[in-house]
Amino acid sequence: MAARVLIVDDSLFMRTQIRNILSGAGYLIAGEASDGKQAEKKYKDLNPDIVIMDITMPGINGIEALRKIKSYDRQARVIMCTSLGQNSKVKEAITSGADDYIIKPFQKERVLQAIEKVLNL
Repeated sequence: MAARVLIVDDSLFMRTQIRNILSGAGYLIAGEASDGKQAEKKYKDLNPDIVIMDITMPGINGIEALRKIKSYDRQARVIMCTSLGQNSKVKEAITSGADDYIIKPFQKERVLQAIEKVLNL
């Protein structure tokens, strides 16, 4: 059975890019969210196998949402998305429980590599 993915990004364009990469590789899109608050609710409602979440979002950012999801489910598998030059945010995300990260603009091979790595943890 294909892994179910929750995609979280405030940019519809970025969510669409990730959705297209994952759908083309046979993954199922469990749902999408545009901010950290939605991410937390949808994680609880949908119980996805993995989350791909942007770090920088309005309201509750990705790192805060990551912490809330991990407090709810310590086994949650989360890949964070970031832009170049946000090394301190990546370190904070990893220390907060993120399993991996990908950098925008997305490279298909790197996205799929991160998904496979995290699913096999």
